[in-house]
Amino acid sequence: MRTLKFLLQKEFRQIFRDPSIIRLILIMPVIQLLVLPWAADYEVKNIKLAVNDMDHSEYSRQLINKITASGYFILTDYSGSYNKALEQVEKDNADLVLQVPANFEKDLVKEDKANLFMAINAINGVKANLGGAYLRSIIQEYNKQVRMEWIQLPRFSPETQIEVTSSNWFNPLMNYKYFMVPGILVILLTMVGTNLTAVNIVKEKEIGTIEQINVTPIKKYHFILGKLIPFWIMGLVVLTIGLTIARLAYGIVPAGSFVTIYVFAALYLLAVLGLGLLISTYSANQQQSMLLSFFLMMIFILLGGLYTSIDSMPVWAQRITKFNPVSYFIEVMRMVVLKGSGLADIQKHLFIMGGFALVFNGWAVLSYRKRS
Repeated sequence: MRTLKFLLQKEFRQIFRDPSIIRLILIMPVIQLLVLPWAADYEVKNIKLAVNDMDHSEYSRQLINKITASGYFILTDYSGSYNKALEQVEKDNADLVLQVPANFEKDLVKEDKANLFMAINAINGVKANLGGAYLRSIIQEYNKQVRMEWIQLPRFSPETQIEVTSSNWFNPLMNYKYFMVPGILVILLTMVGTNLTAVNIVKEKEIGTIEQINVTPIKKYHFILGKLIPFWIMGLVVLTIGLTIARLAYGIVPAGSFVTIYVFAALYLLAVLGLGLLISTYSANQQQSMLLSFFLMMIFILLGGLYTSIDSMPVWAQRITKFNPVSYFIEVMRMVVLKGSGLADIQKHLFIMGGFALVFNGWAVLSYRKRS
């Protein structure tokens, strides 16, 4: 313990002597947690709509007014020519084209049905799918509104309808920030932990101090622990800052216990810090370690379930996520913050993360060589 104490003193002095590390640990999480949740929005708004109205009837005007009043669409073109509306899509002035055919009102009143045509710009697949879904939903609501008006007239009889009401568990208002902020906090914690430890041992190699350490009787596990513990503490500080910002800026209070979050985070940090140290032991310089950690971080983020549901991924990608520690922490954070899960509910995740921590840190100790 005395040997480890001296190593920890050395590491903390090195950390606090480097102002860039302090800024990275304290300022980066604040800025990114205040900016990213507003940008990473699952809602699509300001969808540009071109309308080709060939009917010019009262019902077509009501439909268009209902669409533009929803707040999701901006009417950028209104004309009687479909080709002109399509040109707006080609010029990127419109995302969707809604064509209201001639005799729309007549068919709706006399035939009790009418057809509409939608053309959707699918270059941006997410915006196209959501925009089309929003438009279909508004049209269905308009159809229901028209039928309710007709029910009051004696010449129309209401048909039997099944009405579905729904309630959203754990996130009743479907506030995407409650869903995104915990995941973004996991990514920030991973970036800080992995990147800082990935360059730690390599930095010692480049400035030559690693040779002075190697000639001392320090054990390999002492050396690895001395590199790991300071950043483990810093990681918990970053987590505390992130949870504070989530509370003050977004009003997010975990439904579960903070103890559950910190217990899993402590174990998770051991895993990702061990991975960073493993990268550092194999790298010859800081550039190599940064590129390797960046490569792994891209895989962790894209296959972590933050932006894309793991269940919707191909089978081969779902298998890869089993070896991605980020996916487990994102799931745990959402379980605790939204569902109120406790330690008993995340037993499986704790065992898996403990396995990651044991493998990565054990590998880092074994791969570290005191002699070149």
